[in-house]
Amino acid sequence: MATEFEPRIGDWYRTATGDTFEIVAYDEDDQTVELQYFDGTVEELDLDSWYELDIEITEPPEDWSGSMDIERDDYGVDLDLHGNEAWINPLDAFE
Repeated sequence: MATEFEPRIGDWYRTATGDTFEIVAYDEDDQTVELQYFDGTVEELDLDSWYELDIEITEPPEDWSGSMDIERDDYGVDLDLHGNEAWINPLDAFE
């Protein structure tokens, strides 16, 4: 099934195989659409190929780390801490 969606920068889609991607560029003059998959892979399609895709609209992923090729432990923050319990105001040391 071909798509009827017009390409818009920032929209997220899912392919029939379950891959998700975002439209990161659209050039009306060159008739090209640039996609970035969740894993960071970038692909450029001509407009005819875009309209042949079997895709559906989806929400952006909650886990933003996909294209960064990092694991949860590499975030540099403790994601298990909630609220203000770990927050320290550096200005509290001044009088």
